[in-house]
Amino acid sequence: MYKEDRLPQNAKEGLVFLLLISIISVNTIAPIIMGMERGFSKENYLETLKIIPFMWIVVVLLVRLVARPIVGKVMPRFVGHSDGFNARILLNTLLNVTVLSIFLTIIGTWVGTRQIGLEPFQNFFFSWFRNFGIAFWIELLIAQPIARFAMKKIHARQTARANSVEL
Repeated sequence: MYKEDRLPQNAKEGLVFLLLISIISVNTIAPIIMGMERGFSKENYLETLKIIPFMWIVVVLLVRLVARPIVGKVMPRFVGHSDGFNARILLNTLLNVTVLSIFLTIIGTWVGTRQIGLEPFQNFFFSWFRNFGIAFWIELLIAQPIARFAMKKIHARQTARANSVEL
């Protein structure tokens, strides 16, 4: 993606961006999905909190090793030179959430139930559509805007520091 102050500009900022999005996503999406599957209760929420650290690791690994390479190959086929920032972000979010929700519908069930079985495949389409919808709107309305706001603030601070050094 082109240089934009709402996006990371280097590896350190990329790590901060990834951490912000993944922490927000895992701490919102997982409890909502678990609540919809098992009911919204204090006990189910506390059970979800035990799983979140493992899910966070799985999410970060999937983003780095699976989603990023796939989306990186697909994005150029759909994005034109005249497409604006918002169009690119929307498509990027859509593609990332699609890839991650497919994998996490299966892996998340295994982590949540603490066993590998065929259940996620038997209920895949029902679960995936629900999981995709939850993840897409959380990413689009909460996680991504917060992470982009943080990047904008980091870059504004860097610019202010650079301007004060010049004086």
